[in-house]
Amino acid sequence: MAQTDNKKFFENLTGAGKAIAVLTSGGDAQGMNAAVRAVVRMGIYVGAKVYFVHEGYQGMVDGGDNIKEATWESVSSMLQMGGTVIGSARCKDFRTHEGRLKAAHNLVQRGITNLCVIGGDGSLTGANLFREEWSGLLAELVQQGLIDEEAAQKYSALHIVGMVGSIDNDFCGTDMTIGTDSALHRIIEVVDAIMTTAQSHQRTFVLEVMGRHCGYLALVSALACGADWVLIPEMPPEDGWEEKMCQKLSATRSRGSRLNIIIVAEGAIDRHGKAITSSIVKDLVVQRLGFDTRVTILGHVQRGGTPSAFDRILASRMGVEAVLALLETTANTAACVVSLCGNQSVRLPLMECVQMTQEVQKAMDEKRFEEAVRLRGRSFENNLKTYKLLAHRKPESELPHSNFNVAVLNVGAPAAGMNAAVRSAVRVGISEGHKMFAVSDGFEGFRKGQVNIYFYIPILITVQQVLNSVAYMGDIQELQMCFTYERNCALECLLQLCEARSSYEEFCIPLCMLPATISNNVPGTNLKHTHSTCHSFLGMTQRYLVIKTDFIYQLYSEEGKGVFDCRKNVLGHMQQGGAPSPFDRNFGTKIAAKAMQWITKKLNESYRKGRVFANTEDSACLLGMRQRAMVFQPVVQLKDKTDFVHRIPKEQWWLKLRPLMKILAKYKISYDVSDSGQLEHVVLNRPKESEAMAAI
Repeated sequence: MAQTDNKKFFENLTGAGKAIAVLTSGGDAQGMNAAVRAVVRMGIYVGAKVYFVHEGYQGMVDGGDNIKEATWESVSSMLQMGGTVIGSARCKDFRTHEGRLKAAHNLVQRGITNLCVIGGDGSLTGANLFREEWSGLLAELVQQGLIDEEAAQKYSALHIVGMVGSIDNDFCGTDMTIGTDSALHRIIEVVDAIMTTAQSHQRTFVLEVMGRHCGYLALVSALACGADWVLIPEMPPEDGWEEKMCQKLSATRSRGSRLNIIIVAEGAIDRHGKAITSSIVKDLVVQRLGFDTRVTILGHVQRGGTPSAFDRILASRMGVEAVLALLETTANTAACVVSLCGNQSVRLPLMECVQMTQEVQKAMDEKRFEEAVRLRGRSFENNLKTYKLLAHRKPESELPHSNFNVAVLNVGAPAAGMNAAVRSAVRVGISEGHKMFAVSDGFEGFRKGQVNIYFYIPILITVQQVLNSVAYMGDIQELQMCFTYERNCALECLLQLCEARSSYEEFCIPLCMLPATISNNVPGTNLKHTHSTCHSFLGMTQRYLVIKTDFIYQLYSEEGKGVFDCRKNVLGHMQQGGAPSPFDRNFGTKIAAKAMQWITKKLNESYRKGRVFANTEDSACLLGMRQRAMVFQPVVQLKDKTDFVHRIPKEQWWLKLRPLMKILAKYKISYDVSDSGQLEHVVLNRPKESEAMAAI
């Protein structure tokens, strides 16, 4: 590795003389092809030989044409394809010693000692067993005369790296598995379509989604669509749930709603282990409420279709990291799995993750359901807590008493996911006992008084984009023109509010900004809602180019000398439109809930003698993701990190992805891998009650 200023680069890392095999096993998942493509191209880029293993472990056992050397071109045009191009199959033979002996022989014949497995926990467990038996298998092959001692010495160690491909997101150690986001897209598309017909006919719809042992898809889709009720295997409903559910559905209808949505995971059970099926739920609603009720079972449509932008990028990043991990392994390196933690790729011991995954099922079998939820990880736990917070309305008599008024503003250009954030903020604020106010038309509406303004209104600012207005707060005329500026971003607006605190005590209130922009250009955060929705791709083939700038169009048209048939396609504001993705709905919902809880805490801390007085750095913050955690960062600390002229952070984290893109497109370039190479361990977090919303 070349070292420069304590950074680690991979350009001197070579895979010459090494052979890598990649296979997909178990159920297919959208994004598997993107992972295969990344492994092949990264492996070839560093000089290694890369082999496809067709039909999963069955192809490894059968050998022959099932194990073929891959070329750069052999993975072209597969990034956008769903399923797995190299095939997958359940393999009984590999579960036997004789089958694994045949597989070892087939690999040794081709000099393959590096194996990249894309699959679920069963597939990865099988790979680890294969690795542990490897030396014994080679000894048997020598004894049988199938290989010689020299080959056994040369290929004495098998290195394993796994990537989790599973739409269920049921593998502990990673925030997201390959295919989960795409499956959520399929579910939400169906739910959005069903809601229109349900509303037209005043119907109740019961949707059954996949998740025999894991309720992630059901839970997140319920959170993303605002379902009235959700049933998952990790947290069965309390006894008497039938009556409570019917009361909830009836109350929703009595408030004017014309539809109800109930989402059921296929593995949903009650507290006694009895299955709760979609048909049972339908019959219950019809018998007790008489509502017109329909059942929709999504089935394998959730696994189909093209992968989402999130899954393509996730799989590509994981594939590159997997090759780096294989090149850095030694004979004593444990099998690892490449995982996602926050916005960062990490390597974890494979069997630690498998064992914790198995602990979840054990806890469920033993009816330790709270423990099962906790073992799923903080992301799953917080999804569940947020859903309960937003879906179940407390009676007025049970709400805490609060004298505070909280306003919500959307500032600047629209971005998908804003409505989810506003909905979450308002509902959490109401559950905290606050009076919630909506400010129309952002700061311009605030200036014009398009809100029932109270003297002290803590502000939750959602959205960062361009403003052409002045902002004021309160009913004092002198404040109307205290700020004049043009084309400033919400962060700059918030900074001006903070700077004005010395002159206007009315601004000494908690202020929180939730960054939301399709440009992903806000300092202080590595990720925003709308980031997933607006992902677009530049599709290029040899004969037909879709490009968006006049310069590039003219370059290819004139200098291509007829080789390329060029077209211009400017996506424009279409990127801001349409329905938000499941990721944006979920992320916006949770981040707004977290922000509202923060505001409540700050209000209580700064309430003095009948009024709020908050004039510290940490009372005006931006909530964003920094590497692996959600952090409230004082906006005054972001001032020096921001290029206000161009409205971008001075250090743009996404530029680190550019070398990766160029490598996969066969450009020679330096690639910083300083964040790679560290094998971490699975840590079971035991958050305190006060930290219930500490992670997303």
